[in-house]
Amino acid sequence: MQHVFIIGSRGLPATYGGFETFVDQLVSNQQSDQIKYHVACLSDEKSHQHFDYKGADCYTIKAPKLGPARVIAYDMMAIQYGLQLVREQGIQRPIFYILGNTIGGFIKPFAKRIQQAGGLFLINPDGLEWKRAKWSKPVQSYLKHAEKAMTQSADLVVADNAGIESYLKESYPWSKTTMVAYGTDLTPSPLTGQDKQVRDFYEKWQTAEQDYYLILGRFVPENNYETSLRQFMASQTKRKLLIIANHESNPYFEELKAVTGFDQDDRIHFVGTVYDQDLLKYIREQAFAYIHGHEVGGTNPGLLEALAHTDLNLVLGVSFNQQVALDTALYWSKDDDSLASLIDQVDQGESRSDLGRKAKAHMLENYTWEKIVSTYEELFLS
Repeated sequence: MQHVFIIGSRGLPATYGGFETFVDQLVSNQQSDQIKYHVACLSDEKSHQHFDYKGADCYTIKAPKLGPARVIAYDMMAIQYGLQLVREQGIQRPIFYILGNTIGGFIKPFAKRIQQAGGLFLINPDGLEWKRAKWSKPVQSYLKHAEKAMTQSADLVVADNAGIESYLKESYPWSKTTMVAYGTDLTPSPLTGQDKQVRDFYEKWQTAEQDYYLILGRFVPENNYETSLRQFMASQTKRKLLIIANHESNPYFEELKAVTGFDQDDRIHFVGTVYDQDLLKYIREQAFAYIHGHEVGGTNPGLLEALAHTDLNLVLGVSFNQQVALDTALYWSKDDDSLASLIDQVDQGESRSDLGRKAKAHMLENYTWEKIVSTYEELFLS
């Protein structure tokens, strides 16, 4: 039996996204009976409480509330307890799979203990966290250092994007890397245009199927909301722009309003968060086009979801996005008028169905959770 300790997500069941969704899907779609997962779960109650989730052994860690440093303490405590379980249960050849680089500045003694226990230390660095605008310069410097330190200690670095793997090989030539993509759900929404929540949504925002562009993602500057808004405002389209993001009580919202004046354009609507996942899928499926402005990170789950459900995707042409979408999307740059010109071009009704079919076929071949889980299981068992 191969025991795999997964550390760095908030835990199971998934209530957030990103790493949490990945761990949930890894466990939910398990195919091999030769793997036992042990998943650390962040808790405000008590440490070392065990519970079963779809066959995975989940254990709680109550980390001290230290602000942003809490995640470092959480990872340390989760590894420490995982090593205790290895000793107590006589586990041979354990794998410790750490999600994210945050613990990197402190990882060396923990990696040594994992390897002394006969185990392997694997990491998934996620995207380029140190580039995110939300971090101060000192925090960015720490995260860049942490990224380097993780590659120095890890037996294997797992990238979820070919662009990220290339960056790692170039930046840290000593690291051993492999690439395993993130997955996505291809099942269509069960809703129809006659369902009440659908009609209520479109009535509220005064639009209809195929009559709006869509932006959906984390509401942070590096996702290029400012450029997307300015360029949409410069376009001639009569269609709406619906932005689904957690913008409420976010000071960035007022900053954007001040620098772009988007509130003077009656085509633009900030919708807030949509928690109904079936409705969210329907909104994606019925968008005229999706605009993707993310430029920091690896494989963005939102881009996969768009390629799986939206026929026309207008994607910022950075390498991480191009490695995922390939020739199934249309690309824009942050140069003046690039996105505005693309919107005006596609708004004239160019054929979108061919791109949509190609994108869905690409997702089905390469990005289903079943395929991703199978690849991970082969990796763990090898």
